[in-house]
Amino acid sequence: MDPEIMHFLPLIVFGNIENLILAAQGVAAHVDPLGLAILSFIAVLMWFLIGTFGTKIAMKYARVINFIGGLAIFILGVQAMAGAIPGMLSFLH
Repeated sequence: MDPEIMHFLPLIVFGNIENLILAAQGVAAHVDPLGLAILSFIAVLMWFLIGTFGTKIAMKYARVINFIGGLAIFILGVQAMAGAIPGMLSFLH
């Protein structure tokens, strides 16, 4: 793997996990799966293009980008779990 990309490896791994969480939220909210898939594909393509062409520029900000991205992933994960708790509790009754 390219050494420049190694700086962003944690963000890549946890970002993919967060994509799964967001997709699960969409399914739980009964969103149209085809629309969700199309929007997800567009988002992934945009991030791919930004990552491909912006890595050289972003290298000097890698630590800040990882922190902000990790914080956003953490907040979205907590939000997803908090939103799932009422549904989980309804199965207990």
